[in-house]
Amino acid sequence: MPNPIVAVAGSAIGGLIGSSKASSASKAASAAQSASAEAGIAEQQRQFDAIRELLKPYAEAGTGALQQQQNILGLGAPGTQEAAYWGFEQSPGFQAMARQGEAGILQSASATGGLRGGNVQGALAQFRPALLNQFISQQYDRLGGLTSIGQNAAAGVGNAGMQTGTNVANLLQQQGAAQAGGILGQANASQQMANIIPQSLGLYSGLGGRFGGTAPQTSYMAPEITPFAAPDYSFSGGRL
Repeated sequence: MPNPIVAVAGSAIGGLIGSSKASSASKAASAAQSASAEAGIAEQQRQFDAIRELLKPYAEAGTGALQQQQNILGLGAPGTQEAAYWGFEQSPGFQAMARQGEAGILQSASATGGLRGGNVQGALAQFRPALLNQFISQQYDRLGGLTSIGQNAAAGVGNAGMQTGTNVANLLQQQGAAQAGGILGQANASQQMANIIPQSLGLYSGLGGRFGGTAPQTSYMAPEITPFAAPDYSFSGGRL
């Protein structure tokens, strides 16, 4: 019959070692998956920041253009519409166009001999306001192009942000699942360790071990008894 103590000790040690390895493996796997998810989150954030920086100039240009359009329409702060008109009128581009147009009117009148006529003066008086109105309209349309570019850039950043948010949420879910799996794995290993004690006690009892200080049962042989000799009551010389 095997020694109960040796058998129980071997079974308990083997079970404890196996449970400990299972707990360590579960913890390591959970940590690796969690670290992988964390790296994925950091990469998603890095990509979003890169896209935002790339589109930032376009978004800022569109924001500025929209503000100027609002000023032209009189939708800005008080006084901004007058400042916008005055700025366009004093701009180098408008001044160059005005000088060229007025020079053309004067040359045409000189060629026809009507340089001092009233028609020439009237044409010159109407030319600048009409040219300024046309110039502002053209600038407004050009600003609209920048506004559209900025709008598209902002939408691009928004879409990138939404996609990043979705990816990060998925990675966080994976990270949570990995951590939960690691906790459950360690809990299962701990439960296995706890079960080793009653299992070992059952094995000890099954191998013949006894508890409470009772010695194991052994075969018993009664001692050999020598027959008792009867006393001698014979007469000697006719007397007792």
